[in-house]
Order: sequence, then C-alpha cells, then structure tokens
Amino acid sequence: MSAKSFMSFDRMITPVIIKVLFYISVALAIIAGLVVFFGGIVTAFTDNNFWMALGGLIGGPVVIVLGVLFSRMYCELLILWFQIHSTLVEIKDELKKA
Repeated sequence: MSAKSFMSFDRMITPVIIKVLFYISVALAIIAGLVVFFGGIVTAFTDNNFWMALGGLIGGPVVIVLGVLFSRMYCELLILWFQIHSTLVEIKDELKKA
C-alpha cells in the first residue's frame, strides 16, 4: 500500500485490524475460560465445596464457547459494514461509467 492511498483512504485497513482483534479476543476467551475452570476446581478443593467444582467444570467451557461465539459475531458485524461500503463504492463506480 502506497502512502498516497493510505493518506487518501482509498483502501480500508480496519478489516485487517478487526481480524487481528478477533484472534486476540479468542485468546482472551480461552484464558478466561481456563481461569474459571481451574479457579472453580482449586476453590472447591480448598473450601471442600462440590458446587464450586461443578461450576468450574461447566462454567469454564461455557465461557470459552460463548466468548469465541460472541467475539466472532461482533467481528462479523464490523466486517459486514466494510463489505457494504466496498459494494457501495463499486456501485458508485459503475454508475459513473454508465
């Protein structure tokens, strides 16, 4: 990408940034799920509480799955805006040619 196209906003760079942020949010969801999973198990053994262990065993995977799912949905919505923009630019260019 040239400096001219960068400065004149001819090409969008945000979709690339959104994809990077998606991978970061997936990593954060996995870390959060593992913290819930092992935190519930460790707390269950220290407090001798069965429900904390069960909460960690169920809550950890749920946090991972929902975190990745919601992150993906949010990023898809953001990318959709940019796809709509590029489609509108293509339509505008075609109308100028006609």
